[in-house]
Amino acid sequence: MWQKAGRPRGAAAGGRGAPAARGAMLRRPCFSCRRRRLDPDSQAGRGVRREEEDKASAAARAVMPNIKIFSGSSHQDLSQKIADRLGLELGKVVTKKFSNQETCVEIGESVRGEDVYIVQSGCGEINDNLMELLIMINACKIASASRVTAVIPCFPYARQDKKDKSRAPISAKLVANMLSVAGADHIITMDLHASQIQGFFDIPVDNLYAEPAVLKWIKENIAEWKNCTIVSPDAGGAKRVTSIADRLNVDFALIHKERKKANEVDRMVLVGDVKDRVAILVDDMADTCGTICHAADKLVSAGATKVYAILTHGIFSGPAISRINNACFEAVVVTNTIPQEDKMKHCPKIQVIDISMILAEAIRRTHNGESVSYLFSHVPL
Repeated sequence: MWQKAGRPRGAAAGGRGAPAARGAMLRRPCFSCRRRRLDPDSQAGRGVRREEEDKASAAARAVMPNIKIFSGSSHQDLSQKIADRLGLELGKVVTKKFSNQETCVEIGESVRGEDVYIVQSGCGEINDNLMELLIMINACKIASASRVTAVIPCFPYARQDKKDKSRAPISAKLVANMLSVAGADHIITMDLHASQIQGFFDIPVDNLYAEPAVLKWIKENIAEWKNCTIVSPDAGGAKRVTSIADRLNVDFALIHKERKKANEVDRMVLVGDVKDRVAILVDDMADTCGTICHAADKLVSAGATKVYAILTHGIFSGPAISRINNACFEAVVVTNTIPQEDKMKHCPKIQVIDISMILAEAIRRTHNGESVSYLFSHVPL
């Protein structure tokens, strides 16, 4: 570490030696090196500098005391990005399975009196990951953590949110009960399939929106965005689409679909005008991609010049990747609430928006007792 030297003795402020003194402004060793009479370029001097840098980073971490972030096994890359953004290290946790496939979790450090955040997304082997999350919450709770927050970027079973036919389960409500009973004190999630799922909980739920990040991507990556139409592939997403269209000051349209059975669309009707315009399909999630691929064909036949799809949760199961490759999309844009690295290798049309900064800022504001409503309309810098 070096410091600027002051004016040499005998060099008056306006005297003859002043210009020379200013031109010869030397850099001198930091206080620690001077005190120990060390050459700052020696190995010992560099060790002292490293010590001081470590102290500085520890001071930065001291801004957020009593906080621990743990990652489940579903999306460790996102967890690491969140921790890096906050200047923290991920907590030590070991997850394994016994030979009979029971999940075992060992928290590797003390959480007594700590504000604990557990990041686990509802993707991959959903049932195993959900069970792992429940066990981690319970392990932290009975280890005397002061508060346990489940950060669930993609909420599992969110589509089973109502009793749409006889004897159908409301599985999202069941998951909410399980999280509460396990010991969760707070839930942070993103773009719930239906906002009413927040009402299934008796604990606070922060439902963050990917919309600000989506708006930023559209303005930065679509040159003709002022001559576009925002399209919802079903009537249920009309509210989401109108909000984005209002923010961009453009038109919107929606597609009415009739399903014969789950994951199969019978016919589609376009309501709105997309002729000679860029069409941007917006939805909260895409699973087998049958709906958005049919919608893209409908938009092209209605005269759209280009078709983009922007989705918060890209599940992409079954024939989804082959359907996207064969469809007429310019790009299919998803957030990283679900890992997309493997899918991007097989489908060059998939692009990813990073939302780790939104989740990290929500964690920081929650820990410090600040409002998170700023994140509903802004992307953190």
